[in-house]
Amino acid sequence: MSMRRQAMRRPSGLLPLLPLLLAGALCAGPAAAGAEVDPAVGPAVGPKPGPDPRAYMHGIGAVAGPAGLTYVFFSSSGLPPRGPGRDRNWTHDIYVASWKPGQAALGEPRVLYARNEAQEPVSAARTADGRIMLSFEDGWNTARNVSQRYLVYGPDLRPRQAGARDVRAGGHSGHVAAVGNRFVVFYSDDWVDGGGVDDLGTGNGVYLKTYDSAGRLLRSADVARNTRQWWPLLAASDNEALLVWQEFVPGRTYARLRTAVYRPGAAAPGAPRVLDERLAYYTYGVAYVPALARFLVVGTGAGGRGFAHLLDTAGRVTASLRCMPASVREAGIAVIGDKAFTPAQDGRLLHLQLSADAIALAGSQPSPVPWRIQGSLGLAHSATSLHWVSLTPEGLREADFDLRAATPPSAADRCE
Repeated sequence: MSMRRQAMRRPSGLLPLLPLLLAGALCAGPAAAGAEVDPAVGPAVGPKPGPDPRAYMHGIGAVAGPAGLTYVFFSSSGLPPRGPGRDRNWTHDIYVASWKPGQAALGEPRVLYARNEAQEPVSAARTADGRIMLSFEDGWNTARNVSQRYLVYGPDLRPRQAGARDVRAGGHSGHVAAVGNRFVVFYSDDWVDGGGVDDLGTGNGVYLKTYDSAGRLLRSADVARNTRQWWPLLAASDNEALLVWQEFVPGRTYARLRTAVYRPGAAAPGAPRVLDERLAYYTYGVAYVPALARFLVVGTGAGGRGFAHLLDTAGRVTASLRCMPASVREAGIAVIGDKAFTPAQDGRLLHLQLSADAIALAGSQPSPVPWRIQGSLGLAHSATSLHWVSLTPEGLREADFDLRAATPPSAADRCE
């Protein structure tokens, strides 16, 4: 995968800000008052000039395995990560590690899938019948710089197909979720130069494909065709998926956040809606909250303040939190019952209390591990204990959080 393609297609907001890697490093609390923060990047954590940090590790996902196991998948350029090759191309392979509640760290990671060039950022989903799909960009053996591809495995992680298959040649930025026994891959295609972060350009539309649990294509649909909309994310319930993506706003340094609901079997998703008019690029995430039958979307506005919204399964907003600490790009959202947890750019873990029609910032606690833009996720030990795995240029960083140790939000956290 060429460095030129990486810079063109993956605007990171870091190229002129290489010393400013994302939030929170080893700080134990909020960023210093008055510090200047780019909401798409986060506060400085000390100088570390060099390649884009995603060239070391990028993309992480988890699914339930047998006998109480959780499989954690991530893309890394070796362990410890080596970074780009001599030709400056990225070199990620896909790794897997196992985890169970009570473990202080993931089990020993192993390479699950490796080819030349890079396979990243990996995204993972599991169907109700136990099949697992991984989807990722692949720079190997493609005529169009990258292809969005997928692999299907059984519950025992044995491959159910011979090699990776194309979702779309030239596709990129894809993520996968499972709706019942259907996989939904939501991806972008092509690239338009100019605009976006650091004027590096934008994707040129978002699309989806639905597969059965054996990986057979069932349906394709255009969500936003040949238009400057990209970085597609999704989360799924048993019956539908909420699609979330960003739209280029000409002449502005922020994006527009859009959503739509898709039910496999339908010819196309429902009508797209605008969820936020002034989004800091890439700073959003989405998760499903089964206890409430709601989707949770968190993000950061162009002014640097975070926000959260709850949406019902029809895509209607049922609750909003208009101000909270800024969220971290590509960070996970961990859901335990009616509570959600997600990293903040100032180095804390945020606690959100949810109901069907309300969101409150319940508290926060400092993180002993750094939050980066490469990806992270939370795994529940219990209702009061959470394990977090964070990707960094130096390798995996892990920590346990006693959720009872949270402190109440300050007036500044509530924007008062």
